[in-house]
Amino acid sequence: MAATPERSVKLNPLNEEWKRLCDVLDRSPGNGWRRLGEIVAQDRRFRLSADNLEMCSLKVLQPDGSPSHMLLMLLAERGCTCGQLMDFLRALANAEALHCLQAPALQIITQPQSVSLLCGHNLHLSCQAVGPSPVQYQWFKSKEEVPNGSTADLAINGVHVKDGGFYICRVNCGESFQFSQWAQVDVLDVSVSSGYTRQSSDGHLEVALQPRPQRLLAGAALQLECGAAGCPIPHYQWYCDGVPLPGATKRKLTIPNATQDHQGKYRCRIISGGERTWTSEVEVLIAPSAPVQISGPMECSEDDIYAIGGGSTDFLLNSVPEQLHATDKVALLIGNLSYQNHPQLKAPMVDVYDLTNVLRQLDFKVVSLLDLTELEMRNAVHEFLLLLHKGVYGLLYYAGHGYENYGNSFMVPVDAPNPYRSADCLCVQSILKLMQEKETGLNVFLLDMCRKRNVHDDSTHNVVLRVTANIVFGYATCQDAEAFELSSSDFTNGVFVKFLKKRLLDDEKITVVLDRVAEDMGQFDATRGKQALEIRSSLSERRALTDPVLPGAADLPHSQQWAKAHELPESMYVDFECGAQIKLGFAAEFSNVLVVYTHIVRKPAELSTCQAHVTDFPQELDVDPKAMNRSTPEDTGVYLLSSHLPHHCLYTRLCSLQKLKDDLVFTACLRGASAAMDADDSVSWTENVNIAPRPTTSIRTTTAATSITALTFPWVGRRWAKVWRPTVPASLSRLATTWTSCIQHSSKACSSSGPDSLDQREILARTLNIKMSACGTCPSLSGDRAA
Repeated sequence: MAATPERSVKLNPLNEEWKRLCDVLDRSPGNGWRRLGEIVAQDRRFRLSADNLEMCSLKVLQPDGSPSHMLLMLLAERGCTCGQLMDFLRALANAEALHCLQAPALQIITQPQSVSLLCGHNLHLSCQAVGPSPVQYQWFKSKEEVPNGSTADLAINGVHVKDGGFYICRVNCGESFQFSQWAQVDVLDVSVSSGYTRQSSDGHLEVALQPRPQRLLAGAALQLECGAAGCPIPHYQWYCDGVPLPGATKRKLTIPNATQDHQGKYRCRIISGGERTWTSEVEVLIAPSAPVQISGPMECSEDDIYAIGGGSTDFLLNSVPEQLHATDKVALLIGNLSYQNHPQLKAPMVDVYDLTNVLRQLDFKVVSLLDLTELEMRNAVHEFLLLLHKGVYGLLYYAGHGYENYGNSFMVPVDAPNPYRSADCLCVQSILKLMQEKETGLNVFLLDMCRKRNVHDDSTHNVVLRVTANIVFGYATCQDAEAFELSSSDFTNGVFVKFLKKRLLDDEKITVVLDRVAEDMGQFDATRGKQALEIRSSLSERRALTDPVLPGAADLPHSQQWAKAHELPESMYVDFECGAQIKLGFAAEFSNVLVVYTHIVRKPAELSTCQAHVTDFPQELDVDPKAMNRSTPEDTGVYLLSSHLPHHCLYTRLCSLQKLKDDLVFTACLRGASAAMDADDSVSWTENVNIAPRPTTSIRTTTAATSITALTFPWVGRRWAKVWRPTVPASLSRLATTWTSCIQHSSKACSSSGPDSLDQREILARTLNIKMSACGTCPSLSGDRAA
């Protein structure tokens, strides 16, 4: 007997099997959808009424309308399972309809998976199939049969390099057969590699073959090799000096004729499934190939000996210093500009946006937030600390109002009173103390705020810090001084970030980078003598923001937590009863600022005009009603992300997502008119859209009145955006269907109903409650980030 779906599985009328079932039921006269509905109506669990069946019957009046599809939708909404539907179809005695829910006679249910493993380990590939009679298997490597490969599981003990290749399984059942998908097997020979590490026993991705430093003469071939064991088979991308190399997506990187332009630091990013890791970074030195003549004894340096061609390459390779690395990199960026009781700022939004893009190039997991209250800032810091653990590089950037008292720096939330005191603000040194408890590898604080003393705050904070040699403070200005914004009609950076973003990608110790930023700021005429960068550091190692990330097994849960928290909902399509379809897209300007864009992808032929927009957003969000559904991103306040958004859409900007208490729910609206209608008349349709959160990973405050998703979007990693239609009484549904049918006729047919037709349409519309109807040399300064 053919396999059938699990009885407990809920109905999904969008599957291909259900479309075939609807076609069969629609064209079956005596035992079709209506008889099925009568059978279901006898089961009180599904509350199927005569009005429901009549609503299904009206679907025949619509183009491509299907009464069966409407009936299955009603059953799905009321919890009907596959097993219950099959019982109803058996009672219906419609064999063709019942066959639609049965799987094919022969079906492969488990496909072999590509894998990378070490030489000497055991290979296991599996292919499972079901059929009405016994199933036979035969494995092939390329076009050749695998000896003894006639079972569902192919096992090769102690694989060799020659066992690598592409495998496929043929499945026979009687006279029918199917082939599985191809599975690639990559066997790594690490017996002679000094970069060998053990293969992970728990199946996680792990680097088994590390690249080795190279010293070459110009014109020689540069060859780098790496490898990782994992399933599915890993994917590779080589980088040189932090820049991905085009086309370098294999384990082995070969450059036939290397020049001095190919000199640099190389490493490879390796991805397998949802896991990502990096190889160690190695240095490639390429010496000029100019001929050297030696007439007698001479004193030579190490580089001279290598350029000549002599000396021990082993000595040169062993002399390369060990590369420092991070187990992960996490950055929290906060920009406060829309203050309730203090002067508004402008630059923090641009500064946070630009630093986000730069830090992502350095493989930082970045959380960027705008305009946080005190409670929201404390929760954001709490979630930031959860992402830190041993060896992580942690970076905190803050732009906004601030002050400094007795050596402690305080960040001012947007809801701080006037005047504010330490109890209303966040102490940076208290955050540092909590970071030290995580045994982080590097702690960097970039404070883009004023450091004037707060005369209203006489309290003293006695924060006792541990003695660690991994702390770096970069202050945008000196003690008891202000940090400035440049006056400009455009969106520009503050003075600090204006120069910082140009240096962050330098492969230098972080303190060296900040020294260069300080030198650049010192040459800036607009702030010379007013603002100077101050650096405080206890860093004893050559730690750099460009250091590679080499995560361990303990780092995976933290990476997955961050990744789930920053998944955007996928673009989705919304269908309207009139046959129109719109697309909703989503883009993140910041971690708590979302851009929704819409455009029409299908317009019914009977509608001469058609417009779509979104509305009815939760009241907690900061959405400007005058800037919703605008034709350009700039019109809705999206200036920084505009070049990355699709064209010919309507855009809406949602701010303060951290204030959202429940699901992100809004309404998609469509307004259209047909040629038969007057110029001022139109009809509206609406669909509700719900992007549901997952409470287990959202960030909640301890108070009952407030909830915050500070580090996450409210959907928190779920891609389950859903659209539902509100229940419509059967009587109104019949009127709506009649109205839809009227629109589909020609203008001549509509006008034939006489002069009363417009009055009837207006009455119908009312019954349904639908509508008819600054530069770098500028010396002037405005505003500051002073308290």
